Parts: sequence; structure tokens; C-alpha cells
Amino acid sequence: MKKKINLIVKENKSNIRVDIFINKLENDLSRTRIKNLILDKKLTINNKIITDPSKKINSGDNINLIIPEPKKASLKPFKFKLNIIYEDEDIIVIDKPSGIVIHPGAGNFDKTIVNALINYDKNSLSNIGDELRPGIVHRIDKNTSGLIVVAKNNATHEHLSNQFSRHTITRIYQLLIWGKIKPSKGKIETLITRSSKNRQMMEVSRLKGKKAITNYKTLEIFENENTPTLSLLDCKLDTGRTHQIRVHMNYLGHSIVGDDKYKKKFKKIKNINPMLEKKLIALNRQFLHAKTLGFIHPKRNEEMVFNSNIPQELEKILKILRNTGNYNIEKK
Repeated sequence: MKKKINLIVKENKSNIRVDIFINKLENDLSRTRIKNLILDKKLTINNKIITDPSKKINSGDNINLIIPEPKKASLKPFKFKLNIIYEDEDIIVIDKPSGIVIHPGAGNFDKTIVNALINYDKNSLSNIGDELRPGIVHRIDKNTSGLIVVAKNNATHEHLSNQFSRHTITRIYQLLIWGKIKPSKGKIETLITRSSKNRQMMEVSRLKGKKAITNYKTLEIFENENTPTLSLLDCKLDTGRTHQIRVHMNYLGHSIVGDDKYKKKFKKIKNINPMLEKKLIALNRQFLHAKTLGFIHPKRNEEMVFNSNIPQELEKILKILRNTGNYNIEKK
């Protein structure tokens, strides 16, 4: 059953964005949801359809927002064993392996995490988002492993979406990069926008895009006569833009090991440890793992923090690096 929100702008509320105005009065709706409804022509101001979420409102404006009945997803179940590390009546926390995408899209129609969730329990997923993304509140890339949280009902979906919008979610990734960053820890703060050369890629921009903030910390540095200089990092996200860590590392000139989109293919390095060389050439993913995920539980209002061990294919590379000697452990 669709819902209709009717609001009249008071004098002290004029000259602010319409999406912000609605969000402040309708706390159950996330900014992202409001934005998508506006883009979908569900908003009228003074009986005129508005499709710009940044539209400024004026005193006395009559605002109407239609929230349509949630669509029912039509998705093919996929028999895939999900690594569920926590589940209750509201959420599912999954440790995703590399090599599988989160939801259906171009080139990946039915062998996704969403299809696996449909196979697991199709009746216990939120359905207020895109009809091909039931339960999906956030994503990680196909060739990134680690933790995601899935919403089992619409109230939970909105609550978690609001936490992501307010950037209060704890997200820490572990990654291996080429070279070493100076200083060894710090904050990267830029704008990120879609690449003008390749629409499937993102890039740092000085003039346009969304603010992206990555806090990084060097954990270990590996360098000797048999090892190219490599660094193990923790990255804590203040924002969650598409490919954010990959773009920021590339921006600093220290691409993530195994990243085939933001780094050219691995080239042969002279005098490298043959076991290490074999593992690096065979790596069919980026060395990027979502290891920590923390949020406030939508019903219990208590903080929950989950951790995931780095996958075996990445741990083996670290083991070789550590066994070759001459590496530094950064002081925390």
C-alpha cells in the first residue's frame, strides 16, 4: 500500500534543500531513499513535479512525496553456501568471498549474493530498494572479500541506510600496496567522481564529485633484495564512495596489489623470490579485505562490531613476505 507525505514549509524552514527538509521531518526515510524517490518523479512542490533533490524550498510551499508500495523482486535462487557469521530477526552479517558480486547487473544476472540470499530465505529480506537488490544496504566489489550487513525487513533497511548516510558505520579494510606511503599514517580527503575516460572507473577530481575520506595506517613494510617494496595497511572509511580505497591508493601512486582496474598487470621483477612471484602472478583478485564492520543494531540500539580473518590466499602471500626477512612492523 502506497503512502503519501504532505508537508507545508514554514517561514523559518525556507531556502534549504527539499531532500534535507523531508529527511529532518521524516526520520524513518533515509536521504538516499528520498533522493531516489525524487529522481523517480514521486515529488511535487505546489503540484509541480520536481526531479532535483537539491531544489531549494520557500515559505508556504506545499510538498507532496509519494512512497509507492514496495516491489516484489523476481530473482532466480542460486545454490551458494553463504558464510553467515551472525543472524537474528533483523539482520544477516555475511563474510563474502572474492569472486562473487553482491547483486544482479550487467554481466552478472543470477550468480550473486542476492540470488544466494533468495535461495537461503526469500521471505526475509527488505524490499524497499531496487527490486534486484532485496536486503542490500551497501556493497563491496566483486574481487574484494569481507563483511557486509543485510537487512531482513524495511524498518531495519531504513535504519541502517541512515547510519551509512550519516557516516557512523565503522568500516576497516586491510590491503597490500606497492611501495610505502609517506607519512606512514594519515588522512586522504578528496572529491571522487566517475571517470570521463572509462565510465566503469572512478577518479579523484578537484572540481566535482562527492567528498571521500580515507584514514590509513601502515602496519608492516616489506623490502629486501628478494622482495619488491610492499606495505600492509589498514584503511578506515569516513565515507563509502564507489572504489574509494582503490582510487585513493592509485591517487597516491601506491596501487593495491592485484587490482587489475586501477593498476596495470603484474610485470616480471628481477631477482624476486620465486614463490612470491608465483603467488603474485596467480592472484586473481585485489589484495583488499573488509575486515571490520560496526553499527548500531536497529532494534536493540546497541553497538555491534564484527571482524573477519584475512582469506587464506592473501595470508599465504603475507607469510612468504614475513619469512623472507627484513621487514618492519610499524608502531601503532
